[in-house]
Amino acid sequence: MTNVLVDAGPLVALIDRSDPYHQVCREALSTISDPLGTVWPAYTEAMYLLRSSAKAQRALWDMINVGGLHLVELGNEDCPRMRELMWKYRDLPMDLADAALVRIAERERIRRIFTIDRHDFEVYRPQRLGRFDILP
Repeated sequence: MTNVLVDAGPLVALIDRSDPYHQVCREALSTISDPLGTVWPAYTEAMYLLRSSAKAQRALWDMINVGGLHLVELGNEDCPRMRELMWKYRDLPMDLADAALVRIAERERIRRIFTIDRHDFEVYRPQRLGRFDILP
């Protein structure tokens, strides 16, 4: 069971020591004892952002393989809501990864999100949850 959702930004920052958010994400991670989960679109985005280093991509795989992070499944039944969210927040605009994270938050009733994209996640309002509790 996931208690904290993780966006692509912290996944990259935790691996890439040159990332400006590396230290703050490491410190935030050390305070989280609850299970971490992400969605395929956010994981794919992180993998793409780490494309210049096979070693970094391997470290991202290891986050799943050793059990520190798990993928939360998205199904066809989640797609209409994700589409609706992307339309609702088109002025930001909302990308697929964010729509998937918001949808999972709604479906699983998860309020905490680990993201460096504070600007957008302060705007998003998951149904029946109100505001996200954003880490860091």
